[in-house]
Amino acid sequence: MLSREKALEMVRDKIKEDSLFKHSLATEAVMRSLAQRLDQDVETWALTGLLHDLDYTLTQDDYSRHGLESAKMLQDELPPEAVRAIQAHASELNQARGPSTTLDYALRCAETVTGLVMAAALVRPEKLSGMKAKSLKKKMKDKAFAASVNRAIIAEHEKLGLDQSEFLSLSIQAMEEIAPDLGLGQS
Repeated sequence: MLSREKALEMVRDKIKEDSLFKHSLATEAVMRSLAQRLDQDVETWALTGLLHDLDYTLTQDDYSRHGLESAKMLQDELPPEAVRAIQAHASELNQARGPSTTLDYALRCAETVTGLVMAAALVRPEKLSGMKAKSLKKKMKDKAFAASVNRAIIAEHEKLGLDQSEFLSLSIQAMEEIAPDLGLGQS
Protein backbone atom coordinates (compact mmCIF):
# COMPACT_ATOMS: atom_id res chain seq x y z
CA MET A 1 0.00 0.00 0.00
CA LEU A 2 1.26 3.45 -0.81
CA SER A 3 2.33 5.90 1.88
CA ARG A 4 0.36 9.00 2.82
CA GLU A 5 3.17 11.12 1.38
CA LYS A 6 2.87 9.39 -2.00
CA ALA A 7 -0.92 9.65 -1.85
CA LEU A 8 -0.73 13.35 -1.06
CA GLU A 9 1.67 13.81 -3.97
CA MET A 10 -0.83 12.07 -6.26
CA VAL A 11 -3.66 14.29 -5.02
CA ARG A 12 -1.59 17.45 -5.52
CA ASP A 13 -0.67 16.29 -9.03
CA LYS A 14 -4.20 15.38 -10.13
CA ILE A 15 -6.37 17.87 -8.22
CA LYS A 16 -5.72 21.51 -9.01
CA GLU A 17 -8.89 23.05 -7.53
CA ASP A 18 -8.26 24.30 -3.97
CA SER A 19 -11.78 23.47 -2.80
CA LEU A 20 -11.50 19.89 -4.06
CA PHE A 21 -8.08 19.50 -2.44
CA LYS A 22 -9.56 20.66 0.88
CA HIS A 23 -12.50 18.29 0.39
CA SER A 24 -10.03 15.42 -0.03
CA LEU A 25 -8.23 16.37 3.19
CA ALA A 26 -11.54 16.70 5.06
CA THR A 27 -12.73 13.31 3.80
CA GLU A 28 -9.43 11.76 4.88
CA ALA A 29 -9.86 13.21 8.38
CA VAL A 30 -13.45 11.97 8.75
CA MET A 31 -12.52 8.53 7.42
CA ARG A 32 -9.60 8.32 9.86
CA SER A 33 -11.96 9.09 12.75
CA LEU A 34 -14.58 6.64 11.53
CA ALA A 35 -11.97 3.89 11.26
CA GLN A 36 -10.79 4.56 14.81
CA ARG A 37 -14.36 4.56 16.12
CA LEU A 38 -15.32 1.39 14.23
CA ASP A 39 -12.03 -0.42 14.93
CA GLN A 40 -11.06 -0.65 11.26
CA ASP A 41 -7.75 -0.24 9.42
CA VAL A 42 -7.11 3.46 10.02
CA GLU A 43 -4.50 3.96 7.30
CA THR A 44 -6.48 2.18 4.59
CA TRP A 45 -9.64 4.11 5.45
CA ALA A 46 -7.79 7.45 5.62
CA LEU A 47 -6.08 6.88 2.26
CA THR A 48 -9.39 5.84 0.73
CA GLY A 49 -10.84 9.16 1.85
CA LEU A 50 -7.86 11.16 0.64
CA LEU A 51 -7.80 9.54 -2.81
CA HIS A 52 -11.51 9.01 -3.50
CA ASP A 53 -11.82 11.96 -5.94
CA LEU A 54 -8.44 11.53 -7.62
CA ASP A 55 -10.12 11.42 -11.05
CA TYR A 56 -12.53 14.33 -10.49
CA THR A 57 -10.71 16.79 -12.77
CA LEU A 58 -10.30 14.12 -15.42
CA THR A 59 -13.98 13.08 -15.34
CA GLN A 60 -15.73 16.40 -14.67
CA ASP A 61 -17.03 16.46 -18.23
CA ASP A 62 -18.22 12.85 -18.03
CA TYR A 63 -19.32 11.89 -14.51
CA SER A 64 -20.23 8.40 -15.72
CA ARG A 65 -16.48 7.67 -15.39
CA HIS A 66 -16.08 9.24 -11.92
CA GLY A 67 -14.69 6.73 -9.46
CA LEU A 68 -13.90 4.26 -12.22
CA GLU A 69 -10.83 6.15 -13.44
CA SER A 70 -9.60 6.56 -9.85
CA ALA A 71 -10.03 2.82 -9.36
CA LYS A 72 -7.84 2.13 -12.40
CA MET A 73 -5.16 4.51 -11.13
CA LEU A 74 -5.20 2.97 -7.67
CA GLN A 75 -5.70 -0.76 -8.31
CA ASP A 76 -2.06 -1.54 -7.55
CA GLU A 77 -1.77 1.06 -4.78
CA LEU A 78 -4.65 0.25 -2.41
CA PRO A 79 -6.29 -2.92 -1.11
CA PRO A 80 -9.15 -4.20 -3.29
CA GLU A 81 -11.81 -3.19 -0.73
CA ALA A 82 -10.60 0.42 -0.87
CA VAL A 83 -10.67 0.45 -4.67
CA ARG A 84 -14.22 -0.96 -4.62
CA ALA A 85 -15.30 1.72 -2.12
CA ILE A 86 -13.94 4.43 -4.42
CA GLN A 87 -15.96 2.99 -7.29
CA ALA A 88 -19.08 2.63 -5.13
CA HIS A 89 -18.95 6.16 -3.74
CA ALA A 90 -20.18 7.44 -7.10
CA SER A 91 -22.31 4.46 -8.12
CA GLU A 92 -25.32 6.66 -8.94
CA LEU A 93 -23.17 8.29 -11.61
CA ASN A 94 -20.92 5.52 -12.88
CA GLN A 95 -23.28 2.52 -12.73
CA ALA A 96 -20.73 0.56 -10.69
CA ARG A 97 -21.79 -1.85 -7.99
CA GLY A 98 -23.52 0.11 -5.26
CA PRO A 99 -22.30 0.24 -1.68
CA SER A 100 -22.42 -2.99 0.30
CA THR A 101 -19.56 -2.97 2.81
CA THR A 102 -18.93 -0.86 5.90
CA LEU A 103 -16.06 0.86 4.07
CA ASP A 104 -18.33 1.65 1.09
CA TYR A 105 -20.95 3.30 3.28
CA ALA A 106 -18.34 5.08 5.40
CA LEU A 107 -16.75 6.71 2.35
CA ARG A 108 -20.08 7.78 0.91
CA CYS A 109 -21.41 9.42 4.05
CA ALA A 110 -18.01 10.83 5.10
CA GLU A 111 -17.29 12.53 1.79
CA THR A 112 -20.82 13.92 1.63
CA VAL A 113 -20.95 15.28 5.18
CA THR A 114 -17.79 17.32 4.57
CA GLY A 115 -19.74 19.65 2.28
CA LEU A 116 -22.36 20.28 4.93
CA VAL A 117 -19.80 20.87 7.68
CA MET A 118 -17.73 23.20 5.49
CA ALA A 119 -20.78 25.21 4.44
CA ALA A 120 -21.89 25.57 8.06
CA ALA A 121 -18.38 26.61 9.13
CA LEU A 122 -18.22 29.30 6.47
CA VAL A 123 -21.27 31.11 7.89
CA ARG A 124 -19.98 31.07 11.48
CA PRO A 125 -17.57 33.71 12.82
CA GLU A 126 -15.74 31.01 14.80
CA LYS A 127 -15.73 28.65 11.79
CA LEU A 128 -15.38 25.03 13.03
CA SER A 129 -14.45 25.96 16.58
CA GLY A 130 -17.24 25.01 18.96
CA MET A 131 -19.59 23.75 16.24
CA LYS A 132 -22.11 21.26 17.65
CA ALA A 133 -24.02 18.42 16.04
CA LYS A 134 -27.28 20.01 17.19
CA SER A 135 -26.71 23.12 15.07
CA LEU A 136 -25.66 20.99 12.10
CA LYS A 137 -28.86 18.95 12.42
CA LYS A 138 -30.84 22.18 12.08
CA LYS A 139 -28.87 23.06 8.95
CA MET A 140 -29.63 19.60 7.53
CA LYS A 141 -33.36 20.19 7.91
CA ASP A 142 -33.11 23.42 5.90
CA LYS A 143 -33.13 22.03 2.34
CA ALA A 144 -32.05 25.42 0.97
CA PHE A 145 -28.85 25.36 3.03
CA ALA A 146 -26.07 23.60 1.13
CA ALA A 147 -28.75 22.39 -1.25
CA SER A 148 -26.38 20.22 -3.28
CA VAL A 149 -25.48 18.09 -0.23
CA ASN A 150 -27.36 14.79 -0.44
CA ARG A 151 -28.91 14.25 2.98
CA ALA A 152 -29.93 10.69 2.09
CA ILE A 153 -26.28 9.72 1.60
CA ILE A 154 -25.33 11.32 4.92
CA ALA A 155 -28.07 9.19 6.51
CA GLU A 156 -26.11 6.09 5.49
CA HIS A 157 -24.29 6.60 8.81
CA GLU A 158 -26.98 4.25 10.13
CA LYS A 159 -25.35 1.44 8.09
CA LEU A 160 -22.27 2.04 10.26
CA GLY A 161 -24.23 1.60 13.48
CA LEU A 162 -23.86 5.28 14.37
CA ASP A 163 -26.70 7.61 15.21
CA GLN A 164 -26.86 11.01 13.57
CA SER A 165 -25.54 12.97 16.56
CA GLU A 166 -22.51 10.74 16.98
CA PHE A 167 -21.71 10.75 13.26
CA LEU A 168 -22.01 14.53 12.99
CA SER A 169 -19.99 15.11 16.16
CA LEU A 170 -17.25 12.77 14.96
CA SER A 171 -17.16 14.51 11.56
CA ILE A 172 -17.02 18.00 13.06
CA GLN A 173 -14.25 17.02 15.47
CA ALA A 174 -12.21 15.35 12.73
CA MET A 175 -12.41 18.41 10.53
CA GLU A 176 -11.77 20.79 13.42
CA GLU A 177 -8.47 19.00 14.05
CA ILE A 178 -7.28 20.06 10.59
CA ALA A 179 -9.17 23.38 10.40
CA PRO A 180 -6.11 25.44 9.33
CA ASP A 181 -5.51 23.07 6.39
CA LEU A 182 -9.13 23.57 5.35
CA GLY A 183 -8.99 27.34 5.65
CA LEU A 184 -11.51 27.08 8.47
CA GLY A 185 -9.49 28.29 11.43
CA GLN A 186 -10.95 31.11 13.49
CA SER A 187 -10.85 34.57 11.94
